[in-house]
Amino acid sequence: MRLGRRPLLAAPAALMAPALTLAQEAAWPSRPVRIIVPFTPGGSNDALARPLAERLSARFGQSFLVENRPGAGSAVGVQAVAQSPPDGHTLLLTTSSVAAIGPVQGTGFDPSQALDAVAFVAKSPMAIMTPPGSPLGSIQALVAADRAQPHSVTYASSGPGSTVHIITELFNLRAGTTLQHVPYRGTAPALTDLIAGRVDVMFTTIISAQGQLQGGLLRVIAYTGEERPAGTPPAPTVRDAGIPYESGIWWGVFAPRGLPPMVLARLHAAITATIAEPGFTATMAREGTLPQPMDQPGFAALLRREVAEMRNVVAAAKIRAD
Repeated sequence: MRLGRRPLLAAPAALMAPALTLAQEAAWPSRPVRIIVPFTPGGSNDALARPLAERLSARFGQSFLVENRPGAGSAVGVQAVAQSPPDGHTLLLTTSSVAAIGPVQGTGFDPSQALDAVAFVAKSPMAIMTPPGSPLGSIQALVAADRAQPHSVTYASSGPGSTVHIITELFNLRAGTTLQHVPYRGTAPALTDLIAGRVDVMFTTIISAQGQLQGGLLRVIAYTGEERPAGTPPAPTVRDAGIPYESGIWWGVFAPRGLPPMVLARLHAAITATIAEPGFTATMAREGTLPQPMDQPGFAALLRREVAEMRNVVAAAKIRAD
């Protein structure tokens, strides 16, 4: 499913309901809150959204329910949130790929205009993974195989326009390689085919493949960030191989544009406090993800910068949704 060509704006959502009174804001949440995850179940977004939802439910004494709404490289779920009433009962947990939806879909959608950036949750470098028996046991071997036979090495992604797709195409641009994209409908089926050897490599998060790594079904040959996260499988960074490439992924919580200030402040404070809890921090660290507090204006500014950067990468790599 593709979004229509009409730019997706937040103004219609803001006009769907009258402004909440102070009493209504203070009473929030007055019913269960949906946290939409715009990807299939089983990936890194679920691994963050579900424990976060449990802790928010306990904090507010109201149910926070995770709802998976995949499709169109996450655009279906993001659109559902952007068009919902801005009353705090519909939220979005997604990755930094949200910044690329407009260029990828060709809609002109700008999340910094259509959504309120509520809280930055976590960040992580990507891990570059292959099956243990693959001859692609290092970045050097990967690059050499591609250069010996261009377009022969395949990589899996969780869908066209996804963070994995964009980050891997950025690697192609920086390394001068021609890794061929094989898109899947989510992370889980992509990992299944990677393990089976139907595709050669995948750039993904430790949190997405924790079980497969522990079971010896996959191995990490390199990390895309500045350094290897503590407690994760040993491997060099791409920069260690002499390639000027560094990238990663982050997760955040968003709401329809126009969220009442009191609700925005309460949500931001609750999420920031939750990700600082020792139990939450320890769990995420074990899975290669670092919860990171950030003030709300800072997160909004980050989103604006990411939108501009993603436009450049998508244009240079000619990324489009199928």
